[in-house]
Amino acid sequence: MTTTRRIAMTVNGERHEAEVEPRTTLVDFLRGTLALTGTHVGCEHGVCGACTVLWNGKAVRSCIMLAVQADGAELKTVEGLADGATLHPIQQAFLEKHGLQCGFCTPGFMMSIHELLTRTSAPSDEEIVDTLGGHICRCTGYQTIVEAVHLAVEKMRTT
Repeated sequence: MTTTRRIAMTVNGERHEAEVEPRTTLVDFLRGTLALTGTHVGCEHGVCGACTVLWNGKAVRSCIMLAVQADGAELKTVEGLADGATLHPIQQAFLEKHGLQCGFCTPGFMMSIHELLTRTSAPSDEEIVDTLGGHICRCTGYQTIVEAVHLAVEKMRTT
């Protein structure tokens, strides 16, 4: 016998309600139920950072969080960064500075950087590297990602 639980949350500004099994991870709920596939499943142990989303403004690993834990929460995924066809300054900066290659880890990086830039409008290299330290990328050197963060800061100042 499977027991389900009714949950409700706001994701990227839109309210969602659903029945879920208590064991459903947040990443599986986002990808499977809400079809928000920008949040990627990497290690499934909270180590790689590919599944990072914002939960009430805080960067969390959605692969080790249950959907029921997000009941009543405000979530933001990488899909929620852009404004329609207009990329968020973080997304645009990653594009311009080649802060991605295969792109698998990129959504998680962007969400952690978004949280960082809501806390500080002028992060130091040390703060950026500390934020990026919780993510694993096999394709790029992290230098282009650091450069993308600095460009995002500039872009956010002018918008």
